[in-house]
Amino acid sequence: MSKNSSAYGQAAGDTDFRKKYDLDEYAAKARDREEAEKEERKARWEAKMAGKKYYKPLEGHETLTTARSGHQDFSKLVGTTMLVPSGAGVGKRGRGAGIYCEACDLTFKDNLQWIEHTNSMQHQRNTGHTGEVRKATAEEVHQRIELLWERLQERKREQVVSLQERLEVRRVEDEKEREEKRRKRKEVEERKRLEKEEAEKAKTNYGEDVRIEGEHDEDDMMAAMGFTGFGVPKK
Repeated sequence: MSKNSSAYGQAAGDTDFRKKYDLDEYAAKARDREEAEKEERKARWEAKMAGKKYYKPLEGHETLTTARSGHQDFSKLVGTTMLVPSGAGVGKRGRGAGIYCEACDLTFKDNLQWIEHTNSMQHQRNTGHTGEVRKATAEEVHQRIELLWERLQERKREQVVSLQERLEVRRVEDEKEREEKRRKRKEVEERKRLEKEEAEKAKTNYGEDVRIEGEHDEDDMMAAMGFTGFGVPKK
């Protein structure tokens, strides 16, 4: 085996198995990126000199801005624990503890900042919107008013039905409560009746000398205090 050969029968300096890169292609990509960054810096500087805020330029595929259809539930974040990188607590850039905007790569600490950001031009441009709202025609306004009016009437009808249902449910609950009170009252009366029958039966079987629980409590207390009675002494 020669000095330059490997165990696989190939020359030790053979690197044909490595991936080949087109240097001209990557050089062209680098030039394009540098040109784009240069134009962006120039646009930012011109906007700053004009006292305006820089926004990402339109590319032609953006759509008109519409109302948000999604619902952000902030209450589910209350009391939760979130694992974040060690340096994520500084500034808004990147994912951190809070409400994260994936389109803009920003993190906000409260819902007010989040709402303001979603309404900003920066977020609109990053999500593919122009920031402009299409003006509605008179026919569309009339249709919207009719829809809202019909929705309001439907809610009123539901409230009437729901009120009757609530009254019926309340009536049933009141009836159950009264029935429960009657049952408990009958149980107490039945227990007292049985105790009285047991006492009468004990007196019948063992005479008047038998002691029934609770019957002679007053006499026992008077005897313990040294009183034999509260009658008037005879003269």
